[in-house]
Amino acid sequence: MSDTRNWKTILVTGCAGFLGSNLVDFLLEKGYHVIGVDCFQTGWLNNLQHLERDPRFTLINHNIQSPFEDLDKIDQIYNLACPASPIQYQKDPISTLRTCFLGTENLLKLARARSIRILQASTSEVYGDPQVHPQPESYWGNVNPFGPRACYDEGKRAAEALCYAYREQHQVDIRIARIFNAYGPGMKADDGRVISSFVASALAGEALRITGDGAATRSFQYVSDCVEGLYMLMNSDYGDGPVNIGNDVEVSIREVAEMTAELVSQVSGKCRVPITYHPVPVDDVRVRRPDIALAKLTLGWAPVVQLQDGLRKTIEWHIHNS
Repeated sequence: MSDTRNWKTILVTGCAGFLGSNLVDFLLEKGYHVIGVDCFQTGWLNNLQHLERDPRFTLINHNIQSPFEDLDKIDQIYNLACPASPIQYQKDPISTLRTCFLGTENLLKLARARSIRILQASTSEVYGDPQVHPQPESYWGNVNPFGPRACYDEGKRAAEALCYAYREQHQVDIRIARIFNAYGPGMKADDGRVISSFVASALAGEALRITGDGAATRSFQYVSDCVEGLYMLMNSDYGDGPVNIGNDVEVSIREVAEMTAELVSQVSGKCRVPITYHPVPVDDVRVRRPDIALAKLTLGWAPVVQLQDGLRKTIEWHIHNS
């Protein structure tokens, strides 16, 4: 990984979101100045309140679907702006697609004009309901382009294609991270993603709702591992193509529900809540596990936080921020 100490100011879009706010904290701790951009469609101002008086952080309320004007000098761009929860991105699918395409293009134009590197936050959803398991970066995916999840899945695929086109046609320096199921502090209770929903329900004394029989699998990575991976990819010499950033430990949704129910009971002292089963949403994937051989080889990166430890930290955060 190349030395980044000469890079002073970093632009982070989606800075008030779960992942974006954790990245901002990480970069500030590293000594960088950060310009954060968010339109607060799904971002949460509470995630940034502790930075209100930090002179190294500047917050701009802006929707990346519109071009940038009068921006100070920046040295790198992390594009994390896009709703990532199915509940949120399906509320306005046209806007989700515009964020993925128009928003990404506005940032690529900015990167081209400033001759700086941009990291595009892509997603494991580009693999769709995979027919190859685990999923390597070489797998082209199995995505439904005509369904309720298409706005996000195909939007992110289009954003990757746009990054490729700008690299080939305009020599823009790109990095693409395919992020797998990040979780941890900073994710709102009503976000709609699995772990935050389970934790919020258990703390409220409500049953944990599983869609399907609970046999579907995911690979959850704690947010500190994810942010470290993004940082290492951004500052690596590897720009040939997308890189999976995820945890290759695969667990069933039933296992996650049972672990969450037990840990919430231990941490909060409340009675353990039951688990209930409900119909499967349209296009919900059956399995998900990244092949992270490329990240290990090119970045020297691998996740280190075990699910039980990350869940406990997440539960404690929810208790103190509810």
